[in-house]
Amino acid sequence: MSHACTLQVNGISYPLELDAGRTLLTVLRGELGLTGAKEGCDDSECGACMVLVDGRPVNSCSYLALQADGREITTVEGLAKGGELHPLQAAFLDEGGVQCGFCTPGMLISAEALLRRNPNPSEDEVRLALGGNLCRCTGYQKIARAVLAAAPGANA
Repeated sequence: MSHACTLQVNGISYPLELDAGRTLLTVLRGELGLTGAKEGCDDSECGACMVLVDGRPVNSCSYLALQADGREITTVEGLAKGGELHPLQAAFLDEGGVQCGFCTPGMLISAEALLRRNPNPSEDEVRLALGGNLCRCTGYQKIARAVLAAAPGANA
């Protein structure tokens, strides 16, 4: 059975008819063509599918799309504005925090959630905030440095 809902994604309203069991990840990727969030584990363990829902990081692989009805969703595609990279995206590139790139969207979203809460985090706070995001390539050092470099409080 389909249900009407409206997803607010990256500032755009999408009226949809969705089956109750659809995850936010499958709707973002399938219906909306937003493929930044990745399906890694499909069990909320790796963080590759992370998006913000009302500013809070959630694993979209286990979050039902209908739960997001009327809420503000931010995907990695929504971080850059006007063709300009978001400061976190630029810092990830500058610090070499991207290797294969599969985990990067989720890392960026988790980092954005942290910096919205705490514009001047310590390295330990960065590592704790990224604890739900797994990376097989980088060893996390460059990722943590990138988040610290992008922190608005560190550049004030």
